Amino acid sequence: MTPPRATTRRLVLTGIGVAALVAGTLTAATTSSAAPDPTPKALGAAAAGRLADSLTGGFPTGTAGAYYDALAKKLVVNVLDEAAADRVRAAGAEPRTVTHSQAQLDAVQRALGERAVPGTARATDPVLNKVVVTADSTVRGAALDRLKQRVAAQDGKAVLERTAGKFQPLIRGGDAIWSSSGRCSLGFNVVKGGQPYFLTAGHCASLAGTSWSETRGGPVIAQVEDYGFPGRDDAIVKYTANVAHPSEVNLYNGGSQQITGARQAVVGEQVQRSGSTTQVHGGSVQRLNASVSYPQGTVNGLIQTNVCAEPGDSGGSMFAGTSALGLTSGGSGNCSSGGRTYFAPVVDALSRYGAQIG
Repeated sequence: MTPPRATTRRLVLTGIGVAALVAGTLTAATTSSAAPDPTPKALGAAAAGRLADSLTGGFPTGTAGAYYDALAKKLVVNVLDEAAADRVRAAGAEPRTVTHSQAQLDAVQRALGERAVPGTARATDPVLNKVVVTADSTVRGAALDRLKQRVAAQDGKAVLERTAGKFQPLIRGGDAIWSSSGRCSLGFNVVKGGQPYFLTAGHCASLAGTSWSETRGGPVIAQVEDYGFPGRDDAIVKYTANVAHPSEVNLYNGGSQQITGARQAVVGEQVQRSGSTTQVHGGSVQRLNASVSYPQGTVNGLIQTNVCAEPGDSGGSMFAGTSALGLTSGGSGNCSSGGRTYFAPVVDALSRYGAQIG
């Protein structure tokens, strides 16, 4: 048996009617009598993400999210008062005064999710400073009317948008790793307790099985150790056979991208997704902490992007350079007409399972 290139493989579930892609602390400035430079620092996406975490992590008083301006290479941080604006400038980011606090928007997102129907998603958009509720093509008639009323009742803190197609797990055949009842895409190779594992989508384990092979009906090479779906959508799978497991992602052009670590995504950055059906596609991060309601239940804490995906890409890798960012969870549309795709954050999965990229 030819050893699989672990991080370059993607498991993809097969099935009918399933709807879930099978889709710090602010550092004090050095004391100085000189006024801080008001010009934002030129930052790459990874540095902007770290700065965003330090300025908005835990939602400190006066801030309301952040996003990366990739063209200007600067981090923009939403602020509610001048004191917060001064802290943001001193840290090297650009403050932007907005109306709604993060706490207000979080409350709106929770309220709109309490009676959510399948085919809808909710996420705070830091550029709009509003909660965006997305409804797919299956939400119509009385259900759509009720959704419009609920959004309109949020006093300008929420907006409704539609997306073509329907939120689904993108479950279909393709060359990947197989279970007894389907196949799914591998995300990233990791190490736990000195042993080799990989991460994939939780619905792969929930809906297709817990034993995985290199080929359909072939010998088992890995076994699911733990997973979550719905609620979250990630799984950790332990290699049970002596196969290669490099820390890299298949670029489907004869090459691969080495993965050296994981980090949080930042709104506005450019990312790539690798999957067994549509191979490599790119786009940008649109929103964080999104909730998507699939027929099986709601998944929370997802990364929303405008990267396309199709059945068979489920469980695949989202990355930026050498950084692992997400595991393909679900989405709508396709790679001909475009669409949106949601990803489970890799850093959350690593923390949950006590694993590291490796």
